[in-house]
Amino acid sequence: MPYDRSVSERMHECEVCNARVNELRRGRCWGCYSRWVEARPVGLGARCVTCNEKRRRVLRAVELFGRWQPMCFNCAGQLLTMSPVPATIAELRQAVSRERRRVDRRIGKPDTRVFRYERRVGERRTTREDLMPIDDEMIIEVSAGDEGELDFEDLTSIRELVELSPAELRSA
Repeated sequence: MPYDRSVSERMHECEVCNARVNELRRGRCWGCYSRWVEARPVGLGARCVTCNEKRRRVLRAVELFGRWQPMCFNCAGQLLTMSPVPATIAELRQAVSRERRRVDRRIGKPDTRVFRYERRVGERRTTREDLMPIDDEMIIEVSAGDEGELDFEDLTSIRELVELSPAELRSA
């Protein structure tokens, strides 16, 4: 088989591993480019642009709309399978959202429930801001009774700190 010189002239050399390939990405072959992308750190305090995940061990830098954006492993994986990619980050958020309650999926279907009440009232998931804050006036107390009467439900609890007067402290 004769050597095709035109194919050889179209080959490019990877700047990292010197492999001769048909296509380069930022001067690298696809293998070196993939390793380079995986090694890119995300900044402190970064959050996924779609789901607001903030655990750094699951965040990665993804080239999106011409910029490097932090994305979690799950959203980045979904982005790779999308064709075509949504045009904006807002559309991308909606496409990867796990919230199925946004629209009523029973339109045009008969309601066969015995008790017909609206189930989609209020927010299903709570955030940390919704929980009771623990401030300096509260303490975490661990108490245990005698070995014969252990009540595991009241072993630990959060109670309000009761200030004792100096006289009460001396008598205790």
